[in-house]
Amino acid sequence: MIIHYGYEDGSGKFYVSIDAEKCDACNACIEICPQKVIKIDTVMIDIEDKQVAVVDEAQRKKIKYTCASCHAGHEIPCVRACKKRAIVATWQKK
Repeated sequence: MIIHYGYEDGSGKFYVSIDAEKCDACNACIEICPQKVIKIDTVMIDIEDKQVAVVDEAQRKKIKYTCASCHAGHEIPCVRACKKRAIVATWQKK
């Protein structure tokens, strides 16, 4: 199950997507995130609770601004840190 955090508006699409089935809650993304956008939380996957990385709800609606400094470069730290390839960042400005 892929969970999309972020939004789309007139200026573009801004999402951090986390594949909860791939995520093993290793904390690598949390440790490297300079803005502390990601945390570990319990998510219902199928019929079981699982600890996975999630975007903090307070950051979800302002992710375009909070994560802007990381998206200025070519490699996004949280995406690069995830050995399971559970994180994808979509940053498409119009």
